[in-house]
Amino acid sequence: MQAKAHATDYRRALAQFATGVTVVTTHDAQGHPVGLTVNSFNSVSLEPPLVLWSLALKASSVPAFETCSHYAVNVLAGHQLEVAQRFATRGADRFGPGDWHEGPHGVPVLDGCVATLVARHRGRHLEGDHLILVGEVVHYSAPGGYPLVFHDGRYIASAVEEPLPRALRSPWR
Repeated sequence: MQAKAHATDYRRALAQFATGVTVVTTHDAQGHPVGLTVNSFNSVSLEPPLVLWSLALKASSVPAFETCSHYAVNVLAGHQLEVAQRFATRGADRFGPGDWHEGPHGVPVLDGCVATLVARHRGRHLEGDHLILVGEVVHYSAPGGYPLVFHDGRYIASAVEEPLPRALRSPWR
């Protein structure tokens, strides 16, 4: 199998894992808000409260996230498809007026999200073509709602109307 075909097949296999959609935000060295759409977000630990996400080394925001002390992970709601697309578009004016505010530790926080976690930098690890960032959650809010989901290369903004029966829910809830 050719290397390019293998990479395409591998990427397609990974795309079968549905993820939530987040926008991670901070400020650059000049104090300008910086952010990007991320679906590589994950919980690491409850005690202490740790999260991780990964950032492609080719991303223009790498310098900001390498040097920031805090960042916000904004978990997007199903109605925030436009926000996800805007923060995923290179060169876009990502921080529109009226859809974000300064949050704890001065980080930009997006309005209308189902959850927001503000994390203090804890560790950065270079692996392959990505930088893995680990943060300790120092503040969070979770108004809830239906999340935006990414699966098979596309966003899914639909919601399940009825909650699953308790027997079908995660035993860790």
